[in-house]
Amino acid sequence: MALHKLLVEDFDEDCFVLFAIHCNIDDYRLAYLLNKQLKVNLYRKPQNLDYKYTSASYSIYEWENTSQQVTWNLVSNICKKEEESLSSSGSLFNNQPKITRTHNLIPEYKKANYLLKIENENYQINEKHIIDNIQKISQVITAYSIDVNQLKSKDNLIFN
Repeated sequence: MALHKLLVEDFDEDCFVLFAIHCNIDDYRLAYLLNKQLKVNLYRKPQNLDYKYTSASYSIYEWENTSQQVTWNLVSNICKKEEESLSSSGSLFNNQPKITRTHNLIPEYKKANYLLKIENENYQINEKHIIDNIQKISQVITAYSIDVNQLKSKDNLIFN
């Protein structure tokens, strides 16, 4: 009887590139500017990217280029949420102060406001060209490529 082995490292190869974008504009405005500058068609997905274990919700935009088999995702990296303080105030009244907690999709890059993920199966992506075009947007402070192999939290980048 023949024995077949399936090696996990065959499927461990990352088929996407990731960019960090630093800017202080709203997500819909950045998506519009990226659409104009990069000639893409990012649209808002009906559901936010929700993580129950952190109670955080991140806005996400997507564009599937079927002719080149490339999927683009723009996702917010920062979620600010107002929560009840768990500390005891020692008072008679039930006035618990609220605190604002910040959650990050990729904690290793806390300063990045947005992440641009480009999934590609066969198409070679010119990262320098994309970064140069993103940096031409006047509202963008900086943009750079992230080495996906160095990320500890790359499981957070699985959107489907």
